Formats: sequence, structure tokens, C-alpha cells
Amino acid sequence: MITLYDYELSGNCFKVRQLAAWLQLPLQRIAIDFHPGKQHKSAQFLAQVNPLGQLPVIDDEGFILRDAQAILVYLASRHDPAGHWYPADPRLRGQIHVWLATADDITRTASAARLHDTLGYDHIDIDAARAGAHAVFRMMDDHLAERHSAGLDWLVGQRASLADLACFPYVALSLDGGISLARYPALRRWVWDFRHLPGFIGMAGILVPDPARVPIHPGA
Repeated sequence: MITLYDYELSGNCFKVRQLAAWLQLPLQRIAIDFHPGKQHKSAQFLAQVNPLGQLPVIDDEGFILRDAQAILVYLASRHDPAGHWYPADPRLRGQIHVWLATADDITRTASAARLHDTLGYDHIDIDAARAGAHAVFRMMDDHLAERHSAGLDWLVGQRASLADLACFPYVALSLDGGISLARYPALRRWVWDFRHLPGFIGMAGILVPDPARVPIHPGA
């Protein structure tokens, strides 16, 4: 069984939990006291789990892998033989990796702003973080608007992929860092569509849609 060193409120940990749910992979979750305990910075964690002091980390029968995007690629490569989330086409994979890098940009900006506002990380340059997030979101909104005009709903290809999963959480949680999506209609539509994918599990701050309610699409 795969062990996940996990923090419930982490968008990067959510990515791993969500992909595991879609791939029907059981996870043994080890809760890490990220805040306020800073267990991920403890001597034991640094020595035995991740010397960079970051989450998530998985342990797959002794194979330890850190970094959310790397973990997504590993799990999809090993456990998704149909290639739904990480298709074998080299061009699609190249495009997906562009968005995996973009996900790191979102973490450095929107996620940093969220840490500043919700957990009191006052060493973060909040103005720079928010400005950087808006730059990424503007680019994503333009890309998604062009795709939508061609009848395509996702960042890459014909269906949702690791590109969408990697970028999703900290876009959806951006208001926690004082970053509104009001200027980005295509991005809001994409968040809505992602939340309505079958098997979406959600997390604190990103609720699973209520099937008893008639949803109102942001593009309507």
C-alpha cells in the first residue's frame, strides 16, 4: 500500500488524494502537523522523509518520492494503463509538463498568498505573491477562453488530465489569499467544470457539489 505523508489543508496533498481516488488506489495517510506544529521541519522528518521539509511525500513500498507534480506523474504512469490522466502521446505529455511547471508557479504565488493570509506567514511578500498569481491566472484565462471557443474545456487535449489536476487546487482556493477570480470568467468556468467531474472528492474550502441542487454554470 502507498503511504502518503499528508496535510488535510494542503492543495498539493489534495492533488495526490484526488488522483488516488480516481485511480482507486488505497492510501495509508500519515497526518503531518504542518500548522502550528511544523512537523515537516522536524529533524526526524528532514532525515527520514524529505530533506526539503515539504509535503506531499509518498512511500510506495520503500520507494520514497517527493514533490506533488512528480508524484502525479509517477502514480498515473504506474496505475493508469489507459492513459486517461497522463496520455502516452509525446505531444500531449509535453503540453502537460508545461502546465505542471505552471502549477509550481501557482504554488509560489497563490498558495504563498494563502499561507500569508490564513496561517500568518508574514515573511511572504504578499503584494508580489498576489501580482504573480494574477499574471498566471490571466494567462490561464486567455488560454482557456481560446480553447473553449474551439469546443474544448480543458488545458490539454480532449479531456481532463494531470495538467488540470496539478493547477486546480490553488486556483480554486485563491480567495483564501485575497485573490479574486472575478476578472477571469474562463478560469471560473474551468474550476466549476473540474469540481463537477465524476469522483471529485473535494477538500476543506473546495466543496463537492450537492447533486440535489441544480447547478448554475458560471458561464450561463
